[in-house]
Amino acid sequence: MNTILKCILMVDDSPRDIELTLDALAHHNLANEVVALRDGVEALDYLYRRGQFADRSAGNPAVVLLDLKMPKVDGLEVLRQIKNDPQLKTIPVVVMTSSREEQDLVTSYQLGVNAYIVKPVQFQAFVEAVKVVGAFWAVVNEPPPGSVRLVRPKTP
Repeated sequence: MNTILKCILMVDDSPRDIELTLDALAHHNLANEVVALRDGVEALDYLYRRGQFADRSAGNPAVVLLDLKMPKVDGLEVLRQIKNDPQLKTIPVVVMTSSREEQDLVTSYQLGVNAYIVKPVQFQAFVEAVKVVGAFWAVVNEPPPGSVRLVRPKTP
């Protein structure tokens, strides 16, 4: 059986956090491509296949890892647009942010976020948090019909 691996879409304006997330996911042996974008405009262009992403393959990402505090269009607006669009609303969205503001947490859940994670400050704690998120969406979560689960390669 051919398995189509959907990408993981990561949207974060911090190059350090992007690098740490990519390293953590790689250490967990997830075989999915990770598309890392720097702001909400890029994220929406990617999801709607417009601008520089007009020629990308059809299909939604398996999960969106979304920072809140970003330039141009913030994460809450990206989340709002995803969850208000019938073609996008079933994409799991995990907010990964440094924001500990209660209003951000409440608003995220009101908009339909699937999980809200405050990024740990310490390197190892951050890596472990990303591994847990990746493992959950790769192994535990049951996607809606017609979706493809993240796949971990079998170890020999």
